Amino acid sequence: MRFDIISVLPDLLTSPFAHSILQRAQKKGIAEIVVHNLRDYATNKQKSVDDYPYGGGSGMVMSIEPFAGCIEKLQAERTYDEVIFMSPDGVTLNQTIANELSIKGNIIILCGHYKGIDQRIRDIYVTREISIGDYVLSGGELPAAVLVDAVTRLIPGVLNDETSALSDSFQGELLDAPIYTRPADWRGHKVPEVLLSGHEAKINEWRHEEALKRTEQRRPDLLK
Repeated sequence: MRFDIISVLPDLLTSPFAHSILQRAQKKGIAEIVVHNLRDYATNKQKSVDDYPYGGGSGMVMSIEPFAGCIEKLQAERTYDEVIFMSPDGVTLNQTIANELSIKGNIIILCGHYKGIDQRIRDIYVTREISIGDYVLSGGELPAAVLVDAVTRLIPGVLNDETSALSDSFQGELLDAPIYTRPADWRGHKVPEVLLSGHEAKINEWRHEEALKRTEQRRPDLLK
């Protein structure tokens, strides 16, 4: 799977993709993550990628030409399943969306900045708009990193334990049950006996009950 991320601040994305699971996914050749500097596609000598908004108002708006130039160059090289714009007014990212995207082949991700991007970019090129929450960040780089992480870990072969992602919170529309590791007794705080029993059916039943209880307490909206 290939991710092409278009950013005016590509250095912000150096660290998130250079460690842990995302690094291993790239080394295995399972995921390819390429970050493009939007300024390389600027059409003026100053390499500026923004301008004043028509109609007045505060802030600057990212121009259409640099984005169009980069997107069209990429689309001429390969077929893309999605062109995603990370935007606070997009559909909120959830596990279902991550699952859907994990079976795609090639994805372009646009990172906005300043006041936003020219609406025509969204109208002409973007196929999906995704938010990571109801708040505004300085740019789309961190949301893009979140999206790539959420999707990449679901691709077969990325995690050492293929079943791990299937038991994550939200996969079954429930939060995950409590989890424990050694020691079984730490300062009098003990691991539930059922988890030490070796009885798979009882353990699975306990985990489902605890997941349901936790979801009812913390995210009752998931049960509606």
